[in-house]
Amino acid sequence: MADQYIIRVTAGPTYDLDDHVEVPVNRTDAISIAHDHMDIELNVRVRDYRGLPRDSPSHSPYFDQEPHAYNKDQYSIAIRFTPKKPAANGTTGSDDEGADKGDGGEQLEGISATDLQFGNDFDHPIRDRLPPGFGTAMNIVKWWIDPGLEGDAYADMPYLYGPALSSFNAVHTGPGEHSEEKGGLWFEEGGDEHGIEKRRAWGAPDDAKARMKWALRAENKARWVWEYGKTYGVDFYNPYVDFNEFALRLPGFHLPIIKYWDGQGLR
Repeated sequence: MADQYIIRVTAGPTYDLDDHVEVPVNRTDAISIAHDHMDIELNVRVRDYRGLPRDSPSHSPYFDQEPHAYNKDQYSIAIRFTPKKPAANGTTGSDDEGADKGDGGEQLEGISATDLQFGNDFDHPIRDRLPPGFGTAMNIVKWWIDPGLEGDAYADMPYLYGPALSSFNAVHTGPGEHSEEKGGLWFEEGGDEHGIEKRRAWGAPDDAKARMKWALRAENKARWVWEYGKTYGVDFYNPYVDFNEFALRLPGFHLPIIKYWDGQGLR
């Protein structure tokens, strides 16, 4: 049944598809998205891709790199972003707007790690389409993949969100790199000199899995600030969603999503 459908990936500053552009999956060129809240560069990679645009490469060298080759990761959403200071009455924000205290008590202006969320949502209910075993799948996801996820699949507008700081597999406090050999935007856990200094001042571990666990605690998220004007790189990837077969493959659990799909795009 999955072979009757084809994937198309779009991205934009709002949910309005008229504001979107088609994402060139598996190509190394990143697309740029401008918004009042932040500027973004984006690369999307999908293993064995056979979607739109028709001339998209089926493979990205990203999947030949470690840890993705060993993990057999199925996709990647890599984002480089720079938060912008909100305007107030046509001017820059006041000194205390969006400010948080960093190490040593200095005021850092930016977005709290508590507030910057990453996840999925839908326009209308899916509760009547949820498959048998959905609750089991969610328990596996929260236990095995991301304990920070919260959501309501039975709501009129279903959602599943988690703090970006505990959800992304790699967080680079700095611009990272863009490499043709590695498939475009490439971010490893860590940062540039300024970013490493900030991470350690906030007590964030250097290791990715340790940072994800550290970021589950409210007091730790309160320390971290995504600073206005600073550039960050994040990468979300895993081997659990097969977009070509439209299937969810969790440890000990397999779910053919296409049987229960109601036509809504995954966003």
